[in-house]
Amino acid sequence: MKQGASNIAVKLIEVDDESAGQRIDNFLFTRLKGVPKSHIYRILRTGEVRRNGGRIQARDRLDSGDLIRIPPIRSTVHELDGIPEAFVRARLESRILYEDSELLVLNKPAGMAVHGGSGISFGVIEGLREIRSEARFLELVHRLDRDTSGCLLIAKKRSALRTLHEQFRNDNVKKVYLALLAGTWARTRCIVDAPLKRSVLQGGERIVKVAREGKPAVTEFRRLECYVGSTLVEARPVTGRTHQIRVHAQSMGHPIVGDDRYGDEKVNRESRRLGLKRLFLHALETVFLHPRTGEVLRVKAPIDQDLSQFLKTSLP
Repeated sequence: MKQGASNIAVKLIEVDDESAGQRIDNFLFTRLKGVPKSHIYRILRTGEVRRNGGRIQARDRLDSGDLIRIPPIRSTVHELDGIPEAFVRARLESRILYEDSELLVLNKPAGMAVHGGSGISFGVIEGLREIRSEARFLELVHRLDRDTSGCLLIAKKRSALRTLHEQFRNDNVKKVYLALLAGTWARTRCIVDAPLKRSVLQGGERIVKVAREGKPAVTEFRRLECYVGSTLVEARPVTGRTHQIRVHAQSMGHPIVGDDRYGDEKVNRESRRLGLKRLFLHALETVFLHPRTGEVLRVKAPIDQDLSQFLKTSLP
């Protein structure tokens, strides 16, 4: 992020009830707009950030009434990774599907990470914090793979985050994805019940595979339409494991078109030739209970033009 040169004096912030329970690093990310995460972790590590006069670790959670001392920091944000803020604002704000005082649901763009890290200095949540500088609290409720588009929930209050996290833990959030599978899928419906195990390769790449010693994972697939050499399906994950739909599709012998990690290289090469430059996986719909009212909310994200256009080129 490019930064200007405006001095900020020492700040003393009292933690309110809404921020109680939040990790100090996330608390600072929200309040120190445009300050690189590496710098925030440095001032925590060196003890320049104080809680009630004492040192605090990045992973420590805050209590209501804590007094946080933040040292002077020089930062004015004009751009995000060289991308004009106006572009980020337009790209994200135009994709907000639902918003109220408790939460918002975004149609996440494909190719944009949900958060910074691992060589990525900013993602959806950092972008939203920049364009919603007045927001006291913005946190991801869950995650989507970088190459997956569609419904992404963001909490605007700590209480909403806790309630929604509980719904996810209890598998009470219903999610529907659209996926284009390689090959002609003869079945109309299939339930894949196969445990998944995560591991990290030597180069740091995260990989998931079906393994007896893995965590339980269940996905329901339902055929929607057959195309030349591919099948459009609806995928409903019963559990929420990393890369679950992608690995379960691969385990059936029908990986998702455009999947560079678990897919078929020949199929992917042909799909790129025909214009598909991404993973064909889209979080189409999410259904959950509103964290404050308990009302059932059903939010649907229209598929992007690149996906719909590719389907037109693949008609039988």
